[in-house]
Amino acid sequence: MTALVTGGTKGIGHKIVEELAGLGATIHTCSRKETKLNECLKDWKAKGFGVTGSVLDVSCRAQREKLMETVPSVFNGKMNIS
Repeated sequence: MTALVTGGTKGIGHKIVEELAGLGATIHTCSRKETKLNECLKDWKAKGFGVTGSVLDVSCRAQREKLMETVPSVFNGKMNIS
């Protein structure tokens, strides 16, 4: 199972990343704050979760479009949950 979770470094997004990754999903998440994203990625790696991430602001159309071009390669063309 693969999933794209926006805002995965805090709040509900963070809980969704942890729950899905705990079930064995491969996750790609994003955050506006690079430092926080890197902290979370390090923590998830230590837990054995398959999570990748990118820094972007989902309110910016150009950044969303770039994300949608990038994500298929992360998931080998298969995204189950977005």
